Amino acid sequence: MSRRVVITAMAAITPIGDSRETMKDSLLEGRSGVKALKDDGLLSRYIESGVFGTVDYAIDFDIPRRFRKTMGPVALYACKVAGEVIDQAGLSADLLGSGRVGVAFGSTHGSPTVQRGIYKHFFDTVNSHSLSIGAVDYLKSMVHTTAVNITRMYGITGRVLSSNTACTTSSQSIGFGYEMIKFGLQDAMLCGAADEYDTTTVAVFDNLLACSTDYNHTPHRTPRPFDRDRDGLVVGEGAGAVMLESLQGARRRGAPILAEVIGFACNNNGGDMILPNADGIKQVICQGLDSARITPSDVDFISAHATGTKMGDVMEAQAIGKVYGLKPMITGLKGYMGHTMGSCGAIETILTIIMMQEGFVAPTLNLETIDRRCNMVQHITGVREADINIAAIENFAFGGVNTNLLIKRCD
Repeated sequence: MSRRVVITAMAAITPIGDSRETMKDSLLEGRSGVKALKDDGLLSRYIESGVFGTVDYAIDFDIPRRFRKTMGPVALYACKVAGEVIDQAGLSADLLGSGRVGVAFGSTHGSPTVQRGIYKHFFDTVNSHSLSIGAVDYLKSMVHTTAVNITRMYGITGRVLSSNTACTTSSQSIGFGYEMIKFGLQDAMLCGAADEYDTTTVAVFDNLLACSTDYNHTPHRTPRPFDRDRDGLVVGEGAGAVMLESLQGARRRGAPILAEVIGFACNNNGGDMILPNADGIKQVICQGLDSARITPSDVDFISAHATGTKMGDVMEAQAIGKVYGLKPMITGLKGYMGHTMGSCGAIETILTIIMMQEGFVAPTLNLETIDRRCNMVQHITGVREADINIAAIENFAFGGVNTNLLIKRCD
């Protein structure tokens, strides 16, 4: 069995907004969601990077207490976008509880806010005779907290996949959900990821000298994907979710069809755990095209991973150039939000669908002078009216994990 798979709903919480209109306007107007790093009273004073892709607007979670008690901030984000997707798609409670609807959802490392509270309490009380850790603290902080809080809140009884592969978490979630439906194991999959505001992640990248530091006083000017003056990535927060269904099932229900997933590939570099690998990137690009049964000339737009690091952007541009040449338009969407970690693939897929439906391509924000080592592809430096029929979303992660997701416009 091999079935066509479509996207019938999508929702996101991002540093540039949580509504379709706000996100679209941010892309069209070049609005950045990168702000100054907030003082957390613990790690921030030791971190050289002073910027963060911040969700700085109020969110009405409207989640009953009986569900909230097992949720840290990351699960709140996840359940918020999951609920919006379920409402948009119009899935009934009977279908959600039928065993034919599953969840593929993850995060980089559960809820670090909750984990930090546990460690702080432990070390504060290590020399005392009392140690009180809440009964639900583990449920809030475990790596699959997003997926299982979604299933609990919405009564979903199908398969659960919880990818936790850092920057490829949500693109893997979508890809694995696509395969579940394509091969008949599920009829629908709620897919995505979330990551909360956290200075621990910033500290990790800062220690690796991978974070942006030159623009601490002008946060909106960083990150700078593919730019000559880029100086590193910006960690961000957010959540993204899509509902995948079989084309037949979506048509039978009369569900809106936003786009079709036509291919997916995932591989590993099989070597260094941190440094990017041009051969691994090239391989996953080609595998994705093979999965979709298309040629490089069929792809109109590429959402590049493009974090703004010195070597990562060069490796990706060179791999894209070898496979595609100058044909597809290239945008690094992290210029608007920073690197939203595990959620970046889902968020970038949603932004790509918005551009696909609205007939434009947003430029790479802060790309002013293209690095000559990245100049073998068609960079977009200003808003362009364009028809996107087929798009590729590329993401790469620590551990050498690479993904390539191919989507097609549905008219």
